[in-house]
Amino acid sequence: MFVRKKKNPSGVVSVQIIDKSSGKYKLVKTVGSSDQIDKINQLYEQAHLEKDKIMGLLPLNFETAKEDKLVDMFYKGVEALELKGPELLLGKIFDSIGFNGIKDPLFRYLVITRLVYPVSKLKTIDYLYKYKGIDVSVNSIYRYLDKLHNKQIDQIKEIAFNHVRSIMKEDFSVVFYDVTTLYFETEDADDLRKTGFSKDGKHQHPQIVLGLLTSRGGYPIAYEIFEGDKYEGHTLIPVIETFKRKYNLEKLIVVADAGLMSKNNVELLCKHGYEYILGARIKNETTALQQQILQLRLNNGQSSRLIKKGSHKLIISYSAQRAGKDAFNRNRGLARLEKSLEKGKLSKKHINNRGYNKYLKLEGNITITIDYQKFKKDAEWDGLKGYLTNTKLSNDQVIKQYGQLWQIEKTFRISKTDLRIRPIYHYARRRIESHICIAFAASLIYKELERQLKERKSKLSPGKVIDTLKTIYALTITTPYSKTKHTRLLVNTEEQKCILNLFEI
Repeated sequence: MFVRKKKNPSGVVSVQIIDKSSGKYKLVKTVGSSDQIDKINQLYEQAHLEKDKIMGLLPLNFETAKEDKLVDMFYKGVEALELKGPELLLGKIFDSIGFNGIKDPLFRYLVITRLVYPVSKLKTIDYLYKYKGIDVSVNSIYRYLDKLHNKQIDQIKEIAFNHVRSIMKEDFSVVFYDVTTLYFETEDADDLRKTGFSKDGKHQHPQIVLGLLTSRGGYPIAYEIFEGDKYEGHTLIPVIETFKRKYNLEKLIVVADAGLMSKNNVELLCKHGYEYILGARIKNETTALQQQILQLRLNNGQSSRLIKKGSHKLIISYSAQRAGKDAFNRNRGLARLEKSLEKGKLSKKHINNRGYNKYLKLEGNITITIDYQKFKKDAEWDGLKGYLTNTKLSNDQVIKQYGQLWQIEKTFRISKTDLRIRPIYHYARRRIESHICIAFAASLIYKELERQLKERKSKLSPGKVIDTLKTIYALTITTPYSKTKHTRLLVNTEEQKCILNLFEI
């Protein structure tokens, strides 16, 4: 509905209220006519007031209007109340990464929901319907997971790789690798889901092994899944080789922790032409090399390079902060052993090299005691850390690169806590792989949100932002006069306003 000035053949101007809601111009009312400019302007202002009155936009006089009738009129016009915040920001990041290249809307729904409400697929259906007004069936989701597995996983991985490469503004000469386990809420095992060493402490549940490759900063760039009983050391080369071949990368420096430093892995890395930085198990070295390490007498922040064999270099660093932490943990472990020993809770089965049980020993045939001499000797290693490498990087560069490994641990932690990637409820391999792919895409959006927050110098965490986004709704109302739909965001708190302003939404 609008106001217009219509000039007649006689030269007189008519001021009219026009309705176009039906698609055609319909005269609602002629407010008046005049050939005087002042009068025409007066009629024009009057017409706008009458238009607003017709549309119900004028302030109501509550002395004459009943408040209940106003509330009823407003309530009857409500069309929808939809959770809008996640789509406004997370959807924006989803598009900026390039995931909108996957045209199936279910991919978008599943990825963003994994960030906002990470639950089973059945509960995801309830969430989409209750909070988004999206009606999908469980069968349609399962059919889509099959399609995702058959046709889209490689495309999604490539989109993720290209995005990370664009924001890093550098090549992928250094990549970081680590392994975790994901368990299933079932006791039934199969060729993929097998019981093995669980990093979640769920040894009775079948699991899969997930190998994840990240760039600097912990941005996920590739992953592979393996059988649940797969030794983690055997996963490194297949993931690196697949990644290098797929993206035609000539040179890679692989950074991984000590759990992946087997003799076979080192040989294979060298055989395939990779440079590497691996955490070294210095207490497992030869007696001669151990003595050499302990004789270094390094001060805080110092490091030294020892040649192991050929191009393999062992770098030893010392940190006073690490020494304090090592001593604290060792004393805490000793206190627990002493307490258990005092209560008679230790038996022969506890004599092993797991953790601080290494300080236990048998005296005679039946007496279990604590080897305090061994405990004190371990103090010599406090603060020492080893790195095995074949690179030409300086000691400080090697230590700095290895120090980035905590970022991949953080990415795993995000996946397991914020995204609740496990437990997994699927049993078909194709759907398990699709579930991991959705979590992979969601974790990249989470990391990109984290990056953009830092870029904007915000102290907010991604988790806090997502929690606030879950409070931003959109209300859609149909006016009782023109039947026009109006949608407004319900933004009331300073936190909501801050986030929308921060991202220019």
